[in-house]
Amino acid sequence: MSLKVATHFASAERAAAADISRQVDYFSERGLTRYLLEAVPTHLAILNGQRQIVYANRSLIDLVGEEEIFLHGRRPGEVLRCTHSDEGPGGCGTSKACSTCGAILAILSSLTGKREERECCLVRTTDGRTEVLNLMVFATPFEYQGERFTVFAVNDISHEKRRRTLERLFFHDVLNMAGGVRGFADLLRSGELVGREEVFQRIHDAAQRIIEEIEAQRTLAAAENGELRIESGSVSSRMLLEETVAFYRHHNAAGGRTIHIDDDSEEVFFESDRTLLGRVLGNMIKNALEGSQKGETVSVGCRRSPIGVEFLVHNGAVIPKESQHQIFRRSFSTKGKDRGLGTYSMKLLTEYLQGEISFTSQEEKGTLFVARYPLKLA
Repeated sequence: MSLKVATHFASAERAAAADISRQVDYFSERGLTRYLLEAVPTHLAILNGQRQIVYANRSLIDLVGEEEIFLHGRRPGEVLRCTHSDEGPGGCGTSKACSTCGAILAILSSLTGKREERECCLVRTTDGRTEVLNLMVFATPFEYQGERFTVFAVNDISHEKRRRTLERLFFHDVLNMAGGVRGFADLLRSGELVGREEVFQRIHDAAQRIIEEIEAQRTLAAAENGELRIESGSVSSRMLLEETVAFYRHHNAAGGRTIHIDDDSEEVFFESDRTLLGRVLGNMIKNALEGSQKGETVSVGCRRSPIGVEFLVHNGAVIPKESQHQIFRRSFSTKGKDRGLGTYSMKLLTEYLQGEISFTSQEEKGTLFVARYPLKLA
């Protein structure tokens, strides 16, 4: 007998073991159809009416690292180790986060008889590392032996999405800054400029921002590829906080806004990579500034925590509830298309530093990001 559970989104009902066994037998024969499915380089599974796997091809088996027999009866997010797959009462497809998942939306559409193609951003943790997969999923309905099934195919388009993000974000920003440098250089060439020292400083600042943007992208790429090297050393929490705040007080995002360091911020000495920490803290502050209105204040602080030290950044804005569970996904942003590398890199680099980052966002209290780090790297 199948079990029915109240859910947040899709049905939690699963087929009985006997039904799963019968459905697996449909696709277990070593005929031409199965050989063709095995030869397809795309990750492919056949799902029953309860979104459970009754067949997986070799490509999918190799991706998840488990034999097919262990995949039967499980749902796609569960075998792909999606971080949200165990949050709902019925597993994959039943949590609040699943309501925006392209994969589950495509599958549900297929179960109504419509072929669906959608993008899906899946966050999973493997060997202690967070990995983000940008997937293109295809869900095609078909009936067999009077039962409804879905052919579920997945293509990994992570590299394509990342390239597009870099083109729209990185190159756009760098070209804008380089254009500013050229504009100031043209003024200097004209020989009619008043206030040369200020222009020299602006050229220097713009060049520095270009270098930092390139370094940030190189760091992010190395972290994603598992090639990032940690340069450990002693770090003063208060000094790092003050230096980062001093830089962002002159950042474009700070125009008309105030950054306030909490008076009760503590001086904590700990071991970590100062450069990477600076990138995380800088992104936290920049993100808060961009979410604030002119005249508003962003508060920052640092203090001891149960695991070591934590940095806090607060602003008065509220993140929409439907967006909160996507905040740390690559390419997701509440500020527009392809603006989501900041929060994603905050989480990725924090995990490299053996820490954790989280946030709360409520109407009455605003938004608070907290990044916690150990006193010493393992």
